[in-house]
Amino acid sequence: MTATTTLRDDDLATLEQELSGRLVRPGTADFDAQVTGFNAAVVHRPDLVVQVADAEDVRTALRFAAVHQLPVAVQATGHGAVAPIEAGILLRTDLMSEVRIDVERGTATVGAGARWRDVIPAAAAHGLAPLNGSSSGVGVVGYTLGGGLPVMGRTFGFAADRVRSLDVVTADGELHTVTPDREPELFWGLCGGQGNLGIVTSIVVELVPVTAVYGGGLFFGAEHIAAALHAYRAWCADLPEAMSSSVAILRLPPAPEIPEPLRGRTVAHVRICHVGAPEDGERLVAPLRSAAPVLADTVGVLPYERIDTVHQDPDHPVPVCQRGALLAELPEAAIDALLATAGPEVQAPLVVCEIRQLGGAFSRRPPQGNAVGGRDAAFSLVAIGLMTPDTAAPATAAVDRVIAALQPWSTGGTVVNLHGTLGDEADRARAWDPETYERLLELSRRLDPSGLLRSGHAIGRIATGARTGS
Repeated sequence: MTATTTLRDDDLATLEQELSGRLVRPGTADFDAQVTGFNAAVVHRPDLVVQVADAEDVRTALRFAAVHQLPVAVQATGHGAVAPIEAGILLRTDLMSEVRIDVERGTATVGAGARWRDVIPAAAAHGLAPLNGSSSGVGVVGYTLGGGLPVMGRTFGFAADRVRSLDVVTADGELHTVTPDREPELFWGLCGGQGNLGIVTSIVVELVPVTAVYGGGLFFGAEHIAAALHAYRAWCADLPEAMSSSVAILRLPPAPEIPEPLRGRTVAHVRICHVGAPEDGERLVAPLRSAAPVLADTVGVLPYERIDTVHQDPDHPVPVCQRGALLAELPEAAIDALLATAGPEVQAPLVVCEIRQLGGAFSRRPPQGNAVGGRDAAFSLVAIGLMTPDTAAPATAAVDRVIAALQPWSTGGTVVNLHGTLGDEADRARAWDPETYERLLELSRRLDPSGLLRSGHAIGRIATGARTGS
């Protein structure tokens, strides 16, 4: 549908007057900036953008959307965008970036548009840390609703496991404060179910008493990637839950911001985050340091405010395609399959192929329960390709080959935040076990029977009007 041909100027003027935030129309100077997200390969073209300033703006926008039969999607940073919005209303939440730390309760109250980089220093001032992921530029709410895989995840579990409450506007325009005791079914679904249940305007999350970790990265040159990956696989077998880690094959660009030893090279990058005594972390990492000659070693005592340096994710928009999978095991043959499809001798526009160890606290459900999937997996796999005009088709094919090559060791599932490109309903349902998916589907149908909301993973709906991520 192309709603701009049917919406009257006086309807839009009325909407604009009712908003504390901003209405941005196609063709205006600010429109492209408002629809652009972190994944530069996903170009959105909604009929309208509403830059919401508060929960009342969200209610106003949803009521307007319902009257005019416009699908609604949400974007804070666009890190989770996997398909373009072609119509409807895009709610931008970046104006709602407030963060409040309650030291006595050990919590952070976070607005819908805040990023982890807004929370980390605020918490660190009180000796606390949030359960953020590999990049602090990611939006807190979208990341957490999708489960959230923290850098310290084997120690503390999924980010969604630490949610205390959420303020959410449902498709009928009503604002709810949701806790495990107050509307428990909606709380259960929002924590890990991600899409179609409502627009979260604020979230309260538990913080953990961490001020520093023993963390960073070990980089190995192309000639030592196979040795490094096989050593990592063996090393993971008996690690304590205090150690969270991953290993990635990176194809680094010849960009000036990349340090000279790594610039323009294909490398293996082992990412380390140990919570506890530095000497214990150093002892645990020692076998990796001796596995092969190390090109660069940044592992050491790391103030939590510098946690981004563990993964060193890019901080600027990049055009990519992505697919993910969960692995039940990681035998030598799986490493060989990864090297055969993504190793340094493979000519393909791959950017990152990462294996992350799960288990530990990831495998345990919180007492209040939630919809987070993937707890039975031992590892996650994600493959990311560079989507320039010249590399789009080869990148997609290369990513598909990586996932297919490791299929023999897959659980068949995914985690929402690393699922990547969405297929049909059967594909997107893989982020949960069948019972959880059916429960989410029923909850979505009850709360949004007309299918107004098309955010995130779009449970049970193939969203042609609007679909995006956090």
